[in-house]
Amino acid sequence: MKTKISLALITVLVFTMAFVGFTGQAQAEEDYLYIQVSMLSALDYFYDHQMGLEVAGEHMGVETRYMGPSDDNLAAMADTLEEAIAMNPDGILVVGFDEMLNPIVNDAVEQGIPVVTLDSDLPNSDRIAFVGTGNFEAGYMGGQEMANLLDGEGQIGLLTRPGQPNLEERVDGYKAALEEYDIEIVQIANTESDEVVAASAASSILERFPNLDGIACVEAAGGVGAATAVMEAGRIGEVVIISMDRDEETLSYIEQGVITASIAQQTALMPYYGLQLMHNLNTGNVPEISSDNAAAGITGTPVEIDTGVVLVDETNYQYFQRD
Repeated sequence: MKTKISLALITVLVFTMAFVGFTGQAQAEEDYLYIQVSMLSALDYFYDHQMGLEVAGEHMGVETRYMGPSDDNLAAMADTLEEAIAMNPDGILVVGFDEMLNPIVNDAVEQGIPVVTLDSDLPNSDRIAFVGTGNFEAGYMGGQEMANLLDGEGQIGLLTRPGQPNLEERVDGYKAALEEYDIEIVQIANTESDEVVAASAASSILERFPNLDGIACVEAAGGVGAATAVMEAGRIGEVVIISMDRDEETLSYIEQGVITASIAQQTALMPYYGLQLMHNLNTGNVPEISSDNAAAGITGTPVEIDTGVVLVDETNYQYFQRD
């Protein structure tokens, strides 16, 4: 009889511990709130972020909110992040566009709110983990594909948004890949993550280098802008364009033969796994690997999760089109 009572007590204790949150208080699943903070939410690219967050919330039975400015407004994003912290959620997902967000992230963690960075990391902050594309590897893949398409020689321009950590890593990946070939990056131009600005930048490169063989783009606006510039210059089929991601315009240009290929990220996986990491912490499902994880500096999560990329071209673009 005593054995049965002991087993029953243990069962109750284990069940209770499974719902102990990051703050040590038990909660029902539906009472958890997780917030993602980003900017540029008007871009097709971040549609997948919002979808992944929504699906993760539904699967885990928790409330999720997506917040942040629709345009390229870092100050507004910082304000939104502070607003999210004031709501005292159970975790925050942050796209690490700029190091200026570090102090705000650190403030959230200090208040007991776990933070996971998505897409672009803030490694110098107190975030517990980063979930996103291995950006150097993504750029390296693009560089290898460019070299293959140009038979290992030629001149290319490169479109990016300077200063954004994840994009800088992709640029580094391109440079590393192209070092193996006789391919010169003649100019790196700023798109400001805007298709019109990107088109203007690409047009300038085409005018300055009339023998340009290709344009590499490490974010989606660059690919669409490059396609516009190449069409206006009447050089479809002459200038290889490798874009980034899989928005509808990019896929349409691949179908038309204007963009040759694109390096697509598995974007929806980022918020999905980011939320899962935090919820595992909050519900006590993570094993202690030391006598005191917090004191030992152990977050209880992987430090980085690479969600990977896939090459999209004329052979498979149709599988990425939205219904």
